[in-house]
Amino acid sequence: MVDKTFTVIKLLSEAPDGMTLAEVAELSEMPKSAAHRLLGELIRLQLVRQAGAGGSYFLSMGLLSIAFQHLARIGVVDASMPILEKLAKSTGELVRLGIVDSDRQVWVAKAQGAKSGLIYDPQMGDVAHLSCMASGHAWLAYIDQNAAMKLVGAQGLYLPGKFGPNAPRTYQQLLDRLEKVRLLGYAIVIDSSAPGMSAIAAPVFHPINRSVVGTVSVGGPTSRLDEGKLHKIAPDVIAASAGLSDFCAASPYLMSANPHLPG
Repeated sequence: MVDKTFTVIKLLSEAPDGMTLAEVAELSEMPKSAAHRLLGELIRLQLVRQAGAGGSYFLSMGLLSIAFQHLARIGVVDASMPILEKLAKSTGELVRLGIVDSDRQVWVAKAQGAKSGLIYDPQMGDVAHLSCMASGHAWLAYIDQNAAMKLVGAQGLYLPGKFGPNAPRTYQQLLDRLEKVRLLGYAIVIDSSAPGMSAIAAPVFHPINRSVVGTVSVGGPTSRLDEGKLHKIAPDVIAASAGLSDFCAASPYLMSANPHLPG
């Protein structure tokens, strides 16, 4: 039942217009009666709300409140914002902090440096697609190769039509790029995660065991972030990642980080 509960929560998180009982039951592969009972329990826990009798179901603010309280208590967002804002100001682009959460990387904080033109500003809480994003490469480059390829395989290496023209299409292409990350100390991608978008990312290392606990990235339109510009801002990105690594010592959550990876 726990699996079904999280399946329903995820479905509702992707449905801003709400979902009917029939839709929840069908997509979660549950009988309507079981789906109705589960939704009723989630309403009791104030995690889901219903728009009147027989109406659609929505996620409530209760779940969001829990998430924000957790972020506040682990000290990640508040401590990181001055560093992210400084980098956003110097680059004039979107800066994001991604935290390694078991077998995925989740964006938990951001600072926007762009004031005009095309503004790249995706949602927080999204999960990085590891094979085609700079933040993914900056993590994968520093973990066991077999574990890295299993993580990529679980997400999908290359999904036609979903990525940019320069996204790696084979595991060897990806491995070659990860080797370059280790040589440079940072990852860059151009027209990889999406056409016309580029990014640079550096790993945030645990201050003691040197495992990667997260990444800091700068992303924006390729018209503003060409390869030369990405390399030019690399020292600032690396400095930000070092600063973020230092603040890990003040976060029990990050200091205890020992990500489980597939063997």
